[in-house]
Amino acid sequence: MSLEGYDYLVEEFKFLLEVEKPKVASEKLVAAAQGDRSENADYHAAKEKLRFIDRRLYYLNSMIQKSQIIDPSTFPHVRVSFGSTVKILNLDTDEEEIYTLCGVLESEPENGLISIHSPLARAMIGKQAEDEFKIQLPNSKKEYEILEIEYKNIFSLKKNIRTKADFSFH
Repeated sequence: MSLEGYDYLVEEFKFLLEVEKPKVASEKLVAAAQGDRSENADYHAAKEKLRFIDRRLYYLNSMIQKSQIIDPSTFPHVRVSFGSTVKILNLDTDEEEIYTLCGVLESEPENGLISIHSPLARAMIGKQAEDEFKIQLPNSKKEYEILEIEYKNIFSLKKNIRTKADFSFH
């Protein structure tokens, strides 16, 4: 993953751990002080929120520990590699398509950001301009030609960036 992607995961992890979890734990204590917990909706809601937060913290921690940080700006991008923005030509339809290869957690296929592990990305890795390649789809084969390879910052292309408001559990 890119350095920005890593920083983003760490930011969400810290926010949940240092802000959201203590806030919800406090809500749980206030609700618990109201008496009978068996029929206390606020208590059960806070308890459920804490469970969601703990699951998300576990997941984020796992992703942070397993992540491999790569700075694609240091690559020459003469050949397709992590962080490359690639313009390809579909040889069957003569349509041009543009994709940027990124980490799994950074991908937004609808915006041209595809995971380095996707079949299309794997087929392009190591290729250079004017190389042709094929990918096997369930019902057909597609053929492409690489027109251009360049570097563009992954996060400058993202359209679905979550904010701190998105990190919290409502």
